[in-house]
Amino acid sequence: MLINPTTNPIPPSTSSKHVTKRNNMRHESLLANIFNKFDNLICSFLDKPLRPSIDPKHVLSGHCAPVDELPPTICDVVEGSLPSSLDGAYIRNGPNPQFVPKGRPLHFFEGDGMLHMIKISRGKVTYCSRYVKTHKHMSEREAGYPFAIGVFSSFNGLPAAMARLLLIGARILSVWPCLVAVSLRSAMTDIPYQLKVTRNGDIITLGRNHLHTNNNNNKNKDDQPFLRMTAHPKVDHLTGEAFAYEYDIIRPFLTYFRINSNGRKQKGVPISDVDGCTVMHDFCVTENYAIFPDGQIMVKPVWVLSGKPPVGVDFSKVPRLGIIPRYAEDDREMWWVDVPGLNMMHCINGWEEEGEIVLVGSNGLVVDQFLENFRYAELRLEKITINLDKRTVHRQMYVYAAVTNHTSWVGVVKLDLELANVDGGDCTVASRLYGPGCNGGEPFFVPREPNNREADEDDGYLVTYVYDENTQISKFLVMDAKSPALDIIAAVKLPQRVPDGFHGLFVSESDLTKL
Repeated sequence: MLINPTTNPIPPSTSSKHVTKRNNMRHESLLANIFNKFDNLICSFLDKPLRPSIDPKHVLSGHCAPVDELPPTICDVVEGSLPSSLDGAYIRNGPNPQFVPKGRPLHFFEGDGMLHMIKISRGKVTYCSRYVKTHKHMSEREAGYPFAIGVFSSFNGLPAAMARLLLIGARILSVWPCLVAVSLRSAMTDIPYQLKVTRNGDIITLGRNHLHTNNNNNKNKDDQPFLRMTAHPKVDHLTGEAFAYEYDIIRPFLTYFRINSNGRKQKGVPISDVDGCTVMHDFCVTENYAIFPDGQIMVKPVWVLSGKPPVGVDFSKVPRLGIIPRYAEDDREMWWVDVPGLNMMHCINGWEEEGEIVLVGSNGLVVDQFLENFRYAELRLEKITINLDKRTVHRQMYVYAAVTNHTSWVGVVKLDLELANVDGGDCTVASRLYGPGCNGGEPFFVPREPNNREADEDDGYLVTYVYDENTQISKFLVMDAKSPALDIIAAVKLPQRVPDGFHGLFVSESDLTKL
């Protein structure tokens, strides 16, 4: 063989490495194609007819259809003017899958996680939409198609469930163990991710937050790594601490933990008196206690063997509330009280009165519908009073104007719980409907004077995104929270549609500067 003397030959060892890498890539590509075709066969021949809650043609239709990422884009204020106290960033999340599945089951709760942010600074308004670059998102992006197991949608009938279990096993035995781990982790709860809001209004994913425990210079013997974490931690703005928990499909099924003011996770408290994996989506923390709702929505992997999703409703279980001291070091002082019919989805507020804990939260009266279409779950606001001495519970349900038509959030109401009588009743003091064809998201309250502790609790603004199907335009609305009609004081036209989503928060410009 002739070698050009002007060409540097590749050393044999390096060449061997390249050949091995290319062979591994071909092998992985071949396996990926096989697994993908097998998954397509399951979708085509083994899945039961897709019910609306897992049919992508229904789940991703209309205002729920996903959108692409959009870099920071200048927006126009088309109505009123923005108050200076709104300088900062309003960020709302949503599922927004990066791949639109063709015949593959998909539930609304399954997606990749996109953030929609409007940033306001001295009259300049920008909007951007960015995916959270999770391990799942990046792995599927590299693969070019979705492979993560959806706990709500993948186990659709016994034949499909068994076939997908075999597919998981095959991936584990192949070169994909890390991807399967991603799949299963995303099905439960992931760990927190660090994000950065840039000066020009962009969102950058910095990566998983391991609390810098891999940095020996900053490591403390009390630091604990994140394994999983609730989506609803509670922050005490006076102490700077955060309180959270994680649940698992093996013991301990529930672990309560604290994050100190330096952002370090402290040693967790395993809760021994929990006999199964309850989907505890939210909890409550007061001055001296943490309260956990143990409802009927469960994770039971054994259900898969009967062709059902591993997440479902156990109607034989009696819901209960667990109360533990806020700074407990173990669960010896935790106690439980049965609360039949209480499936609390979100805890809106909580405080302590003389000898009592008061909670305000949303209860799903038709809990099995929450997993099919949460707008049909008949969510009702409840005030729950826990007597600490007698260890009893008093419940008060509130009746108020509906703000959903089972397909859209059509408006927002303001309630004054002090106006309701003992038996409950209509305590609506303000409301606003967005108009025909308009769909709004969850509103968020921003105080007008955040540092004024003497201000009225409703002295501020309600902000949300609203999409108008008639004009196909999304807007950022700012409403006066004190006004009887929740008057719109400003509206910003957004450069693209904001799909249906979940929760949002507002971060002031001063806090962004500190971060």
